[in-house]
Amino acid sequence: MIFTLGGVPLPVLARARVYVCGITPYDTTHVGHAATFVWVDTLARVLEHVGIEVQVCRNVTDVDDDLVAAARQRGLSWHALATQQTFRFEEDMRKLKVRRPTFEPMSREYVTDVIFLARALLDRGVAYERGGTVWFRGAGVAEGVGLTPEEVQALLVASGGEPADRQVEHPADVAVWRRSVAGEPAWSSPWGDGRPGWHAECAAMATSVLGLGIDVQAGGHDLAFPHHAYSSAMAEAAIGAAPFARAHMHVGTVRYRGAKVAKSTGNLVFVDDLLQAWPGEVVRLYLLDRPWSQGWDFDEDALGFAATRLEDLLSRAGGLVEDEAATAAALAALAHDLDVPRALRIAEEAGGGTLRTIGKLLGVL
Repeated sequence: MIFTLGGVPLPVLARARVYVCGITPYDTTHVGHAATFVWVDTLARVLEHVGIEVQVCRNVTDVDDDLVAAARQRGLSWHALATQQTFRFEEDMRKLKVRRPTFEPMSREYVTDVIFLARALLDRGVAYERGGTVWFRGAGVAEGVGLTPEEVQALLVASGGEPADRQVEHPADVAVWRRSVAGEPAWSSPWGDGRPGWHAECAAMATSVLGLGIDVQAGGHDLAFPHHAYSSAMAEAAIGAAPFARAHMHVGTVRYRGAKVAKSTGNLVFVDDLLQAWPGEVVRLYLLDRPWSQGWDFDEDALGFAATRLEDLLSRAGGLVEDEAATAAALAALAHDLDVPRALRIAEEAGGGTLRTIGKLLGVL
């Protein structure tokens, strides 16, 4: 069976290495996070069903300027806030039946790996040091996605990754290692006390945990640029081989009240609030019953329809017979770009064992 993701055929593999950008652990978990991690979990379930060993690496970005600022506002240390919020996140994932990833690296445990990455990039001439900060030359990254310097600057600032007043050679340059000042997390390095840059953290963790190349790079659509573009470019430049990722899974943006669900804007729908009112299987079905790459608008009223549909699925799944042709057709739909709506329609009509098989794969039955 040929499996495609985002229109890209994945070669027949004995093992699939999936890196998904995890949470920055403050004010978690919103519905945008949930959509990404439910989809990645579903991808892993389907690949495993067809006999592929799946290794999922889902990081925790617990060294982050926004996290430090949030902790300071709450009168906590940054690592205490990160620990609290990571626990809440894992509880939300358990209720949504998202299985624990194979690996769950935390940024603070991979600082040395970022230093090694920075050294490699400096040695290859694709980075430079200025005032204790190591900058990655990103002009080629920006050109590769067809953005103007002004658009790049706006996206870098909007993503929270880079300040607008940076002293760099090119507007597209980003920090691999950033000089720290008093009150900020800091580790010793050849360039003075500092901390990892955001994109470098994921590049270092992905290569350290999964190796010098991965099969799927996953995350929300808003991470495609700058985060995924820069983390991949850093890994490729350090390794000397491309592409770093065979395929990408950029899950569609969730909107609420006309704007993107995001911590940066405060436009949030928290999963914990939804789980107070609805079972995890209902929320999961609601998140999955759509094309994974398309943006969509959150509508809490639609959760009621998902609950009704789940009851209907449960009643239809009671039959003893499995329609092998229908099961094969539903699995083919899942193999074709994770077409969950089509797979569900086929299984729903067949009922019985077919619906139980597909419902288990989707984590809703």
